[in-house]
Order: sequence, then structure tokens, then C-alpha cells
Amino acid sequence: MTLDELQELIDRMYSRKDEARGVEGTFMWLMEEIGELAAALRESPKEEVAREFADVLAWLATIANVAGINLSEAVELKYGSGCPGCGLMVCECGDEEKP
Repeated sequence: MTLDELQELIDRMYSRKDEARGVEGTFMWLMEEIGELAAALRESPKEEVAREFADVLAWLATIANVAGINLSEAVELKYGSGCPGCGLMVCECGDEEKP
């Protein structure tokens, strides 16, 4: 499944609820899912960790939909030409740098 397909699926399944909740309310759900992912990474079997990654990605797609952002275009814009820090396709930024 591509990012575009994910956004379309989430939109089809949940757009009515998501739009009513808005970006702020949806962001709170994303943060809850990130917490669940953090807990799963510490103590859960791989299958549960995978489900939590899927939840985080789905809620990120939800926020993008509500905000009118196409994730594929955003990723291409930010990373399509290489690392945003050094500009290379294989990052050579120092370990202390964010990218």
C-alpha cells in the first residue's frame, strides 16, 4: 500500500469523524498511539509492535487528511532530493545533527 492509498483508505473509512474532531483533537489521538508504540517497543512481541506502528501511521494520515496535506508530496518535497541537512542521498551529517 502506498502513502496515497493509505490516505485514501483512511479518508474513506473515517473522514466524517476526523473532520468533526479537527486537527487538534486528532493530534491528541496520535500522541496516545505514539505512547502505545513506545510501550510496545519495550515489552511486546513483534506482531504487536507492528500493529502499533500501523496505528501511528494511520493517525498521521488522518491528521494529514484533515489538514489537507498529501503525505507523498510532503515526503518527496522534504526528502526527494536527499538529506535536508547535507543534501546527499546517503546522509553525511554529523551524529550530533538532527537529520
